[in-house]
Amino acid sequence: MEQKTTKKEKNTLPSNGMESKVYNIQGKEAGKVTLPENVFGLPWNADLVHQVVTSMQANARQPWAHTKTRGEVRGGGRKPWQQKGTGRARHGSSRSPIWVGGGVTHGPRKDKSYAKTITQQMRQKALLVTLSRKYKDGEIIFVDTLEMKEPKAKVAKGVISALAHEFSGFGKQKNAALIALPAAHKPTMKSFGNFGNVEVIEVRNLNPVSVMSAKYLVIADPKAALETLGKKRVALRKSQGK
Repeated sequence: MEQKTTKKEKNTLPSNGMESKVYNIQGKEAGKVTLPENVFGLPWNADLVHQVVTSMQANARQPWAHTKTRGEVRGGGRKPWQQKGTGRARHGSSRSPIWVGGGVTHGPRKDKSYAKTITQQMRQKALLVTLSRKYKDGEIIFVDTLEMKEPKAKVAKGVISALAHEFSGFGKQKNAALIALPAAHKPTMKSFGNFGNVEVIEVRNLNPVSVMSAKYLVIADPKAALETLGKKRVALRKSQGK
């Protein structure tokens, strides 16, 4: 979970309060945006983030492994041999767990539940805490727009290359960036969907797991995105009775 900041990444760190640079698709500075401190300026809370992340991962877990007990294995209804008189050990079924071809004792079961309970308040707070950590580490990139009229992998590749030139680690092969759009936009999603090291998501669907999994968080159209994140902060304050 520890995020390290390299010399190359320090150019995105806040220099004047909660103000951050906004870039265009060529990777050049196009302006600045003022960020709300109650979204990007919260202190790090490792215990909360760990609890929420592990709970979300457990809730998403699908137990595929499944073994059969002695009662589920086909056959074995007849007693192998009589109880006494043969000189051999007593057995009542050829599907006993100690027999080859028998059932399995204490094996994995697909009906096991790994679900953990977390409140909506905890999840929202963890998201804001992870966003604050990303911002302080210089790993949030604001881009003025990423909307495309039609799906173009060539254009998307150009955006990735431009940002990779400005930010170290953006061009890595796995989990390079999470692109957050203010609303679903199919051409843009399809364009970036061709690259395995980039994931596209709507701002309203951001969660601590997705934010912490990627090296960089790219937020398109900062004004619209901040409105959505502000609503999450308002919902959190209401749940806290503030």
